[in-house]
Parts: sequence; C-alpha cells; structure tokens
Amino acid sequence: MRGRISTVGVTGALVGALGLCCGIPVLLALGSLGALAGITWGSWLLIALGLVTLAFRIRRRHARGPRSLPHASCARHTTKTSTLSQTRTQERTPDMAKNHDLIAIGAGMAGVSAATKCVAQGWDVAIVDALPYGGTCALRGCDPKKILRRGAEIIDSARLMRGKGIDEGGLSINWADLIKHKHGFTDPVPRSMEDNLARHGVHTLHGQARFTGSNRLEIDGRPYQATHFLIATGARPRPLDVPGHEHLIDSTDFLNLEALPPRILFVGGGFISFEFAHIAARAGARPVIVDRGPRPLKAFDPDLVELLVARGADSGIEVQRSTAITGITKTGGGYHVSLDHSGQTTTREFDLVVHGAGRTPELASLDLDAAGVAWDEHGVNVAGHLQSTTNPAVYAAGDAADTPGMPLTPVAVSEGKVAASNMLKDTTTVPDYAGIPTAVFTIPELTRVGMLEHEAHEAGLDLDVRYQDTSGWYSNYRTGETTAAAKVLIDRSTDQIVGAHLLGPEYGELINTIGLAIKLGLTTRQLKSATAAYPTVGSELAAML
Repeated sequence: MRGRISTVGVTGALVGALGLCCGIPVLLALGSLGALAGITWGSWLLIALGLVTLAFRIRRRHARGPRSLPHASCARHTTKTSTLSQTRTQERTPDMAKNHDLIAIGAGMAGVSAATKCVAQGWDVAIVDALPYGGTCALRGCDPKKILRRGAEIIDSARLMRGKGIDEGGLSINWADLIKHKHGFTDPVPRSMEDNLARHGVHTLHGQARFTGSNRLEIDGRPYQATHFLIATGARPRPLDVPGHEHLIDSTDFLNLEALPPRILFVGGGFISFEFAHIAARAGARPVIVDRGPRPLKAFDPDLVELLVARGADSGIEVQRSTAITGITKTGGGYHVSLDHSGQTTTREFDLVVHGAGRTPELASLDLDAAGVAWDEHGVNVAGHLQSTTNPAVYAAGDAADTPGMPLTPVAVSEGKVAASNMLKDTTTVPDYAGIPTAVFTIPELTRVGMLEHEAHEAGLDLDVRYQDTSGWYSNYRTGETTAAAKVLIDRSTDQIVGAHLLGPEYGELINTIGLAIKLGLTTRQLKSATAAYPTVGSELAAML
C-alpha cells in the first residue's frame, strides 16, 4: 500500500506541478482529483499552493485595476506610437499659425549659423529654402569647384616636373569620374544638414518664401509669422541683356557637366571664369575668357594678375580684354558668338558658353516691399549691425545684405552669427571685417588680404611696398613652379601690415597667417620673430617681410 501511495503521490505531484504552470484553475482541479484518489499529502499541498497563488493575484489585480483585453492593449501601443510619430512630425513642421521667434530664409551657411545659434538659446526657430539645404558654397560653389581643381593640380604638377624625373605621358583627367568624385561630397550634404538642424530643434521647411506683411510670410501659399526674420538667400547669376543669353549655362550647370567639350567661352573676367578656365585647360579644353574691361580680376593686385594671365596663357587659356558679347546664336555644332572689340565685330564658334559675369542678391521673389523692407541691386539695406533700415523685425546676412563684407562664405557665416547675437540680446554689434583673406583658386592661386596698393596710397599711409619674385625660392623650385610673387604693404609708422598679395602654390594657406596678423595688429618684427617648421611654405614668410 505504501508503495502504491508513493507512486501515485509522486505522479500526482508531477501532474500538480504541470497544473501550476498551466494556471490556478487547472492546479486546483488536479489537486482536488488527487485528494479524491486518496493521495492526500501531495494533493492537499497543491490545493494550498493554488489558494495562496490565487489570493496573491486577486490582490495585485485589485491594485492595478481591470486587466485590458489583448486588442485594447494593442490599441494603447498604437496610440503611443502614433503620438510619438506626430510629435516628431511637429518637430520638423511647425504650427503654421504659431508665432516663431525666428524664421531664417535661406539654408546656406549664413542662415544655418544663425538658426543653430538661436535655437541653442531656447528660441523657436524655423528655416526655409526652395533649393536643397546647403547653399551655394557646399553644393554649387567653393567646395565642389576645389574638388575638380584637384584633378587639374595633378596634371599641372606632373607637367611642371617634366624633365625633372617625372614622365607624365598618358596622364589625363577622366571628367566623368572626376564629376562622380565631386558628387560623392555634394550629394549627402542636403540630407545631412537638414537632419542636423532637426536634431537641434530647428523646424526645417521647403518652398518659396514670400512676405505678406511686416512679420508674416507665405511658403508656397502656407502662412507663417515670426518676431524676427533673417534674409540669407545668397546670390544668383547677374542677368545679361544679350541676344541669345538663354544659351548660357551658369556655374551650377558647369559643375554638373557629364562631359567637357573642347571649345569653351567664359563670359566675364572674375572668380568663376578664371577658376573654371584653369580647370578646363588641364582637362584638355581650349578655354577663352572674355572681359568687358581692360583688367580682369579687378579686386586683386594688378601686377600679380598680369603674372597669372601670362601663366594661364602658357597652359592654353586665352584672355580677351575690353571685349563685349553682342549675340549668341545656336548652330548645329555649337554656338556662334559675336564679339565686339574697339568697334570691330568678329564671330567665333564654341561648344559651350558659360556665365561668369558676376552675381546679384537673390531677393526679387521675396516680395520685400510687402514687408516694408528697403533693398536694391546690392542687397537688403541694413544698418551696420545687419538690421533692416526700414523694418526692425528683419535682418540680413551674406550675399543678400548690402554690407562692406566681401561676398565670401566665411563672411556670410560671421554675419549670420552677429545677426543672431544682435537679435537674441537686442544689441547693435557690428561685424569685424578686418584681416579676412580671399583667394582665386587658379593654378597657382592668387590671394589677397587687406588693402590694395592704390587704396593704401589714397588713405595717405606712409607705405613701404615690399615686392618679391618668389618663383626661384626653395618651395617653388621644389615643385617646378615658374610663376610666383609676393607684395606686402607695410605702414612705416606702425610696422604693421595693411595689405598682402600673394601668387603661388599653397599661398592660400600662407595668406591666412598674414590675415591673422592684421586682425591682431601684429608688427612685422613680431612675425619675423616666430620660428616656423622648415622647409615649408610658411617658413618663407619672414623673407617676404
């Protein structure tokens, strides 16, 4: 009997354990059946355990409230997910009836720098652009241009070393691959920039903005309002009143060319034409630059410009001065371009005509008159602290503002930050434009910081002009460069540099040091006392002084 009870008892205990796993009702039922079979010790244990567990669950359920049905639980989860999604959408797309602290118009470097500065201080900020985020410099200007220039640098460097240990035979630019390399940088920029703004809490909008009042605007017909506005829309190619002007392509189009034709005409004698012509020449094209005036690159030292023009001619770049385009006609194989030089008209044929004749502020589509904002062909009329002279709610920065600053990305960034600070603090700080360098990235590059020579003379300074032909100096001899020079303007009364003009490889880096010296008011004696790494281009600065 004891053996039978032990065997049945063990079996009952195992079955009871299964009941424990299956739930309280099964556990109690199995325990009761065991008790009826006479397996008292195991069965009563299971019944007691089931009652204790039941009491515990009743108490916990009472504390939590009624248990939700499975579909209700799913509905609660769905509602939570939907709310989170809605919140994220609201972070990117603000309430149109809401009054924002700032709306920045233009998602280039000026607009982005101001937006991030203001949102960091707790402001409700929105930014809008009709074009992909990133602005001209990152997408259609400085950055992609210099990526293409890298290919030209390699070709030119190899040619300079001909007969000096380098045989450049067969070396050439694959234009399609070079453009693909450029796209590897530019294509991710818009998404990356917009996502970064959103992470910081800036509402990112898309569309064409148009003012409808002093503190209201529409974006593709949707109304928005704000306490402050920053106009940072940049610039666009200057319209040309020439018959056939519709056949011109602009700098954006050039940077996206899938193939480079051999005969290219660049209209205008500024940055764009010279930089693109130097790239095209090394890529196998025969570029021609046409300039209306007698001297191209008028913002740079005339002596160094002449050296650059001669260097370009050696590379196959033709520059026609005092020449105007009077008409462009499309033909089966390209374009007939009529040129007027001193009253004499000639016609030449090209495969491509590129607009490089300057840029103008991109403001016409904003309907600024509706907001009472004064503006002209130079930009929004602003006081020194970048606030509109006619609408205190509006500020402007970069190429869209009429300021003493040069049309450069670093200037736009600086102005964007100063405008943001003035809006946040209600102050009237004026940007500091001292010591800001600029460069034309031809091959070699032409750079400038501070005054031109004639400007220094007109200012009545006791000027010491220190000019050096640096083509034979070590850094240039090493690379085979035959054209390089430096002109440094020094005020004798203070021993400070008031202007510097450099033409040569890597001088775009050297000009930054001189710009810093001008900004900090360092003397030439202080600069010469510094010990530079040697041999480097920077180590030659002391000799230039």
